[in-house]
Amino acid sequence: MSRIIEICANSAQSCLEAELGGARRVELCAGIPEGGTTPSYGEIYTARALTSWIDINVIIRPRGGDFLYTQSEVRSMMSDIALCKQVKVHGVVFGCLKRDGHFDLPLMKQLIDAARPLSITCHRAFDVCNDPFKALEELIQLGCDRILTSGQKPNAVEGIPMIRELVKRAKGRIIIMPGCGVRPDNIAMIEKETGAKEFHSSARSILQSQMEYRNEDVPMGSSAVTSGYETAQTDRQIVRQLL
Repeated sequence: MSRIIEICANSAQSCLEAELGGARRVELCAGIPEGGTTPSYGEIYTARALTSWIDINVIIRPRGGDFLYTQSEVRSMMSDIALCKQVKVHGVVFGCLKRDGHFDLPLMKQLIDAARPLSITCHRAFDVCNDPFKALEELIQLGCDRILTSGQKPNAVEGIPMIRELVKRAKGRIIIMPGCGVRPDNIAMIEKETGAKEFHSSARSILQSQMEYRNEDVPMGSSAVTSGYETAQTDRQIVRQLL
């Protein structure tokens, strides 16, 4: 099996760049500084319109923060899943926990049932769950197709021991996809050390604004850490390097 690359795409244009670079799949997200939130209907629709063959998975996450959701948030998630099915994307990405850190199995089943026949990925809620090996078996029983994980560490390199064990225990019943900090200079090592075959990476570069007039004294957003005249976008050349 050849290496499969999934790109964390922050826009419809990034989806196109990922396709041009040869990625198999994207996870389309808004709110990247928050760890990824559900993109707008317009962004999802445009991503489908701009691309030809790449699989588009959409994150279903109404806000940043934890993965313990209120009833109103669940209602939003169900509505977003319905919209994704209407646009005919390839899959959806979500994860829901209970107060005790274990997966909320009834809610996960509710969302999975609503999403089928779309592909289901459990995102990095897995990395903050209480018992990853118990969760592995639960997600398999629920019928999830893959788990995106950094091995419950800040990045996939540090998480190699757990990722290796997850791949071993999964025995092909679910795909274990390392993500977070996967780059061209370490992907081969992660692949060799874990046995994983699918990988998740941002593969972004910084684009400079084309604005001629600039007012750098007014930041756009309270958590802005870079200039308002810079934009991160998937870089097709980095995607090719990952492959």
